[in-house]
Amino acid sequence: MTAPLPGAAPLPAEAPLPAEAPLPAEAPLLAVEGLAVSVARPGAAPLPVLSDVGFTLERGDTLGIVGESGSGKSLLALALIGLLPGGARASGSIRFAGAELVGAPEAALQALRGRGIAMVFQEPLTALNPAMRVGDQVAEGLVRVLGLGRAEGRRRALALLDRVRIPEAARRLDAYPHELSGGQRQRVGIAVALALGPALLVADEPTTALDVTVQAEVLDLLAELVRQDGMGLILVSHDLGVVARATARTLVLYAGTRFEAGPTAAVLGAPANPYTAALLAAMPRRRPPAAGGRLATIPGGVPDFAALPPGCRFAPRCAAHVPACDAAEPAWRGAGGRGSRCIRAPGPEPTA
Repeated sequence: MTAPLPGAAPLPAEAPLPAEAPLPAEAPLLAVEGLAVSVARPGAAPLPVLSDVGFTLERGDTLGIVGESGSGKSLLALALIGLLPGGARASGSIRFAGAELVGAPEAALQALRGRGIAMVFQEPLTALNPAMRVGDQVAEGLVRVLGLGRAEGRRRALALLDRVRIPEAARRLDAYPHELSGGQRQRVGIAVALALGPALLVADEPTTALDVTVQAEVLDLLAELVRQDGMGLILVSHDLGVVARATARTLVLYAGTRFEAGPTAAVLGAPANPYTAALLAAMPRRRPPAAGGRLATIPGGVPDFAALPPGCRFAPRCAAHVPACDAAEPAWRGAGGRGSRCIRAPGPEPTA
């Protein structure tokens, strides 16, 4: 049964919350293996845009997914919740608490969204309905899915807005999204995602376009919610500093496939892949470069999925490139949750 919100009075006996089936304790919260996504093209074979993506997320765990724009981060997030765009098809395995989601009927995915997996989208001004009042949007799932009355849904919506630290929450209930600041809109998006008590929260670039102070507030809020509710959190970001602050483990994507994974401190402190090292070197620093110096950059750009280079996908941009990099795409190698896709990566190729 969904836990009551902090500060909210219990529901009256005549309106109990629907019971939820308990999640199997022995299964990981989320297990992704060999995930691939392809997009249909008229008159041509489907275009692979994600391939060989895999990771495991336990209950209460936090995972950052990083990479340049065009690496497939947002597409992966949409695949996890079954919201791929039209013409895109997933293969491989996405198991949520032991239940397979790839190929699951839409009715099963709809039942999962919100209660099992919820998502905070990148731009709340477009994710929120501009014609609906904030309180109605937060309460919508409570009314439609849980069957609460309008008054009780509004009361719960107010408690949720309070919980995500919306100032003057009672007054904001009747506001429209355009009447709120960017940070407040993002908090409303988080409240909508939390309404049904999900076990996993997927946040796609939740701090993009927010100033540094508001970014920190949103990240602190997400960390607090994970601690309080025991949720799993997947944080998609291009900002390594955000991931370092908010997640325990990191997955690095490049050109649609995984390039490195492991504990965040290890991945960002001692990267095993040249791509991760190049991302770190290109991070802006508080101290400006030496006189006449320039910020480090990665030459070129992420390749088009229809024209991937032979061998390693990063080879044309890699400072450590050698001819062997062009022979074949490196296998994913590693063990114990730490891995890298590079011909220099140590360790055996894992079997799972």
